[in-house]
Amino acid sequence: MQLHLDLKKLTMCKIEKLVRPNILNLLPYSSARDEFNGKEGIFLDANENPYGNLNRYPDPYQIELKTKLAQLKQTPLETIFIGNGSDEIIDLAFRIFCEPGKDKALTFSPTYGMYDVSAAINNVELLKIPLNDSFQIDLQKIIPFFMDASIKLLFICSPNNPTGNTIDSKAIEFILHNFKGIVIVDEAYIDFSKDASLLGLITTYTNLIISQTFSKAWGLAAARVGMAYANETIVSFYNKVKPPYNVSELNQKAALNALNNQNIFDENRSAILAEKQILKTELLKLNVVRNVYPSDANFLLVELENANEVYTYLVEQQVVVRNRTTQVKNCIRISVGTSEENQKLVTALKNRV
Repeated sequence: MQLHLDLKKLTMCKIEKLVRPNILNLLPYSSARDEFNGKEGIFLDANENPYGNLNRYPDPYQIELKTKLAQLKQTPLETIFIGNGSDEIIDLAFRIFCEPGKDKALTFSPTYGMYDVSAAINNVELLKIPLNDSFQIDLQKIIPFFMDASIKLLFICSPNNPTGNTIDSKAIEFILHNFKGIVIVDEAYIDFSKDASLLGLITTYTNLIISQTFSKAWGLAAARVGMAYANETIVSFYNKVKPPYNVSELNQKAALNALNNQNIFDENRSAILAEKQILKTELLKLNVVRNVYPSDANFLLVELENANEVYTYLVEQQVVVRNRTTQVKNCIRISVGTSEENQKLVTALKNRV
């Protein structure tokens, strides 16, 4: 018992050294539901409208949803943070750990564009190390950055967006072992991957945050519900800086409903993975397609003869894909749709003169 307490105290001290001083000293907002969290009574404490179906504030800590996730992921409830989408999880990491205009963050390119946006909003320089030709991390290139104490955050998207590949877990563990800051592994697409989540590593590495979402495999992009898994100390700082009611009651219920219908999740994921293979096979038959990169996500990165021209043509055919040629030359990113949608895409490309 004493050993457990000592380890917990040591973890807290290590994390607190990375946290911004003003966040350490921050007195968080105490909502009405912080001061009373029972379900029974006459509620005259939160200046709510007494009439209506959505007139009461939601649970600020999403306990019912976290309890369900804790069972599914086999992790303690205290290691879970629920965000207003994964984007809130990214933004709050900058707010917690990075002094504006002073500290830095690091990621690998090409990758998810919100790391750039959140860094810019928070006035934090984002350093970028190019992935190698296989879209994997070149460890020799990152080693010199381990000595820079101003780098507080490191983002790894795996499976990566827009390339679609899972990042080598051995490379990620090497970084976790040697980097002194916080490592955020963004697993938005992990449910489509043949490789397992790195969630189990949060008990091994105190500097690890795993980010996941309901937007992709769970089909709840409109609900905006993201999850962060980390040690209790990191989660406590997330809870400290978040807005008091950051996830609406409607969105919490949508996520719970999805979790309670695992069969729908399984069926839809299987259908997407099957359609992805069919789509890849059909695309490789087309003269305009030079390459379809391996993908562990629900999309394909496709190299073309001229991505800009093909993108414009497809828009004219009312088929909307994502032009990623600024990130990977002459490439578009195609989300896997229904069988009918995918066939319309293939037909449009076949008919292009």
